[in-house]
Amino acid sequence: MSGPSPDADVDPVVTVESGAESALDPATVADLRHLRDLSHLLDDSIRVPGTDYRIGVEPLLGLLPVVGDGFGLAVSAYVFGVAVRTGAPRATLLRIAFVLWIDAVVGSVPVVGDLFDAYWKANLRATRLLDARLTDPASVAADRRYLRRLAVVTALLTLLVVAVLGSLAWWLVGLL
Repeated sequence: MSGPSPDADVDPVVTVESGAESALDPATVADLRHLRDLSHLLDDSIRVPGTDYRIGVEPLLGLLPVVGDGFGLAVSAYVFGVAVRTGAPRATLLRIAFVLWIDAVVGSVPVVGDLFDAYWKANLRATRLLDARLTDPASVAADRRYLRRLAVVTALLTLLVVAVLGSLAWWLVGLL
């Protein structure tokens, strides 16, 4: 019996309301549509059998040594380039860059990074963030708050690492 697939009622592709999209220039709309399609393919195109969870082809490509990570990095550069070309606010660009950086760093760890890619879905996150900021420019304040919190956490983690390394160095000098 043929009919709609079980996934027919699920639209995992990121969408923007047509009213908000009409306020953008046609080149930006085309860029966003390409970016949505690519993000869906890479991060959300394959349903894991027996579950509602979806993965894309990026974690699968990541299993290929060097080539998979290189492909992921190239796609991330494209995603960031589209974000820059669309005129996203600087705070949003920094947040997108952070999402993609986390993906590149953790994703480079063999096997664990590929599992992380399946969970993190950086391209989809970046695309949704870009969509949200372009359709509601006032929401860029959320990016600024996020970046402030991130700066504080980064500073605290840096201090912690410096303290641990300093203590380790002090201990090693004491052994000599």
